[in-house]
Amino acid sequence: MESAAPARNASSLDDAGFEDLSNDKRFEEKLVDIVGLYLSPPEQAVVLCMDEKSQIQALDRIQASLPIKPGRAGTMTHDYKRNGTTTLFAALDVLTGKVIGECLPRHRHTEFLKFLRTIDREVPDGLQVHLVLDNYATHKHASVERWLAKHPRFHLHFTPTSSSWLNMVERFFGKLDDKAIRRGVFHSVPDLIVAIETYLVANNADPTPFVWTATAESILEKVRRGRVSLDAIAS
Repeated sequence: MESAAPARNASSLDDAGFEDLSNDKRFEEKLVDIVGLYLSPPEQAVVLCMDEKSQIQALDRIQASLPIKPGRAGTMTHDYKRNGTTTLFAALDVLTGKVIGECLPRHRHTEFLKFLRTIDREVPDGLQVHLVLDNYATHKHASVERWLAKHPRFHLHFTPTSSSWLNMVERFFGKLDDKAIRRGVFHSVPDLIVAIETYLVANNADPTPFVWTATAESILEKVRRGRVSLDAIAS
């Protein structure tokens, strides 16, 4: 008997709201480019949504949390000890839902270059690599541009400013928070990294891809309505 297709999670502007609309002068151009990758990915290529989840804290709770049970909500003490931080570099494969992930101590262009090399090793030769990512300065550093010039299969697609909702890896970060970090007790940064890596392994063993459902035209129309609403409030 063939197994059923995995359940999928819809992702669209409906999740974003209009409280922080982008003022990027190239908003429409960037939006159309990225949504086009989601709805009609190129052949012989992989589309990866990439971002850094920085300053993840290894929090050691003063008291153990109690799980939810009938008649009682789950509990979690607000008293904790900080045991350091790590940064997760992650690239979500839009087609499969698998994630290339790596925890690194800092969040600089040198770490970004290290992660690019990791992606280069993980993605099979012969496939083009389309990276959706934000406008953080490290992504445009001169050393990064020199590396990209030597690796022409990499193509960077920058999201508009104030548009993190357009990068689907943010949905993965939300799941990671809920299932592996938020209620965790970590006595050290290595303990935190083990929890993150364990979740990555579990995700990649049975991945559930997110499916982008909104067209660029429908998003632009919602943005136009959002701007009209904001202008009315401001006037």
